[in-house]
Order: sequence, then C-alpha cells, then structure tokens
Amino acid sequence: MEFSEIKSKIDSLHNQGLTKEAANWLVDQYQMQDDFLQGFEYRDKADPSMVLFTTEGDFGKKQIIRIPENAFQFSLPLMLSLLAHEMMHVRQKTRDPFVLDKNEREWQAYYEMLFRKVFRAIPEISTFHKKAFAHKALEYYNRMGENSELQKKYAEQKKEVEASIKELEVGS
Repeated sequence: MEFSEIKSKIDSLHNQGLTKEAANWLVDQYQMQDDFLQGFEYRDKADPSMVLFTTEGDFGKKQIIRIPENAFQFSLPLMLSLLAHEMMHVRQKTRDPFVLDKNEREWQAYYEMLFRKVFRAIPEISTFHKKAFAHKALEYYNRMGENSELQKKYAEQKKEVEASIKELEVGS
C-alpha cells in the first residue's frame, strides 16, 4: 500500500476518534506485530513540543503501549518511529534474555529509530528528529557508565550514531 493511502486511512481513523484502532492497524501494516503486545491505552494529550509514547508491563508479561489520543494529528512518519521505539521495548521486556538495564533499552530503541534495522519498512523521519534522537541515544549511551561493559558492547553502534550526526549537520 502506498504511503499516501496509509496516511489517508490513518487520518480517517483519527477523525473518527479511533486512535487505538489506527495504532493497531499500523502495527499490522508495518509488520510490527508481537504476541506480547496486549494493546494500546490512552495517555494525556500531546502537543507539538512533546509527543510521548510509553510501554508498560512486567518483564516476561504482555505489554501495554500508552499513546496520546491525538497522536495521529502529528507527522505520521514520526508517530511510526515512536511506535517502532515502543515495539522494541515490547521485545526487550518479553524475550530472554530480557534487557534489564533502562539505558541499554533506550539506546537500542533510539538506535532503531535512526537506522531501522528491525522494522525496515518504517519511513524516514525529518532531519530535525533524526538529530534529536541521535543525541538522545548518546545521552543513554553516556549513562551506561564510562568504559562499562555496556559501552564496550555498543561502541561500534555509537560510532554509527556519531557519524550520522555529522552527516546530518553537514546536510542541513
């Protein structure tokens, strides 16, 4: 299905107040299905400066993703990227070995937003958001502890993120 058709479908569902249904449809459309996703619930409305999705649930149990009821009034590629970020958390919290360290979970999820290694069909996001998410990834990398085992584990990916930032800054 063409992106314009997907956007039209999401706009229609959003206008009908069917945000959860829109999110479920996108999960299917972009092959992000997961047996450990219990479903979607609403959180506070978002504004353009802060659109927050969160994943909630105990390790090894089904997860709920909370999204703003007005999520789909914002950029669809950005919302898909946020959805992919949370679907990474679903995987991290429900498969052995669990990713117990929050910094590692966030690093992996932001890395996915930038490079789409798991959810390859997710469309590109804006340069502005790529830069913001790259910097956020590095924040979590730095929180892992200087020269820690986690930092060593992700040292090559860190180089990719840093190179991406340089490339994005040259291109702007």
